[in-house]
Amino acid sequence: MHYHTLGQIPQKRHTQFRKPDGSLYHEELFSTEGFSNNYALLYHANPPTQIVQVGDPYSVAAKTVHDKQLKHRCLKGFHVEPEDDYLRSRKAVLVNADCKIILSAPRKSMSDYFYKNADADEVIFIHEGTGRLLTMYGVLPFEYGDYVVIPRGTTYQLHFDTPDNRLLIVESTGPITTPKRYRNEFGQLLEHSPFCERDIRKPIDLQTIDQRGDFLFYIKKQDNIYPYHYLNHPFDVIGWDGYVYPYAFSIHNFEPITGRVHQPPPVHQTFDGHNFVICSFVPRLFDYHPLAIPAPYNHSNIDSDEVLYYVDGDFMSRKHVERGMITLHPGGIPHGPHLGTVEKSIGKKETLELAVMVDTFRPLLMTEHAVGIEDGDYYRSWLP
Repeated sequence: MHYHTLGQIPQKRHTQFRKPDGSLYHEELFSTEGFSNNYALLYHANPPTQIVQVGDPYSVAAKTVHDKQLKHRCLKGFHVEPEDDYLRSRKAVLVNADCKIILSAPRKSMSDYFYKNADADEVIFIHEGTGRLLTMYGVLPFEYGDYVVIPRGTTYQLHFDTPDNRLLIVESTGPITTPKRYRNEFGQLLEHSPFCERDIRKPIDLQTIDQRGDFLFYIKKQDNIYPYHYLNHPFDVIGWDGYVYPYAFSIHNFEPITGRVHQPPPVHQTFDGHNFVICSFVPRLFDYHPLAIPAPYNHSNIDSDEVLYYVDGDFMSRKHVERGMITLHPGGIPHGPHLGTVEKSIGKKETLELAVMVDTFRPLLMTEHAVGIEDGDYYRSWLP
């Protein structure tokens, strides 16, 4: 990300910065990958270290299914039942050592606790619902189509406007970044990038909550949730600056790259993770070669698993698509358009599809939650 600042900060870092009563604010360095990568400096009204009580941890590790079946999969994502609590609503469906793909349908806001994922960066795609992400960096409103990117270790609350919310969450064990090929040596997004800094929404409305009490945190580390009780409200920051903070980017602001013939999936890449990528398929004009075939060609993906999450619209290469459906085309066997869709696509001028793709370079495992929402006959859907 790029440099940003909100609130009051001292002229020089690591120097005295005092409150109106003469006491010191408490500086915190929030860094990623030790001291060698991006960081932010935050100034708290109170020490961020004052722990009152630590509860017993409980496991939230995904229960994977090792059925040894190499086949295409289809999950009915909207069949995941809504739950009141945000953390309980998070159902991991596909996982490996680099990322977790999670479906969530929370009904209620996080009003009586705070959450910190110390294991992973999070990308929360808002499929249904509106609301606000609250952090020590300020307020970040979100709506349908937003990717909300939350750096690991960020304490947050999600406040929803209605009980009807559907989220796709990707946890990443490495930092989430924009694709390197779209950045210059100074980190600025280049002219040929499908989005630019103007499309990225940063936190606003920094509110310093200087309160003492009993504030419950749930901290995730090594797939365990640790209940912590802190003395001070976590959002007591008077000001901050740096390169690490949550932000939002709307899939509707992704500008598609098109060509005379069909373009491969890397042109849709939006984010980069460790051993995986996230891509955005958005409404776009079709290829304009006079003999172009707009539908994608068959692809033998040998070294990656391809996951497609269907958001909205009409999908040129698939039949019987539902909103919230997930397809997994594993590495090792080819996949391609359903029968009849290739001819049907010829002569079409545009597509109105909207989807999120996650390509991983290590195999994904299904979980017990995935088994419960699987369409077991999907692998036969290419037959006449």
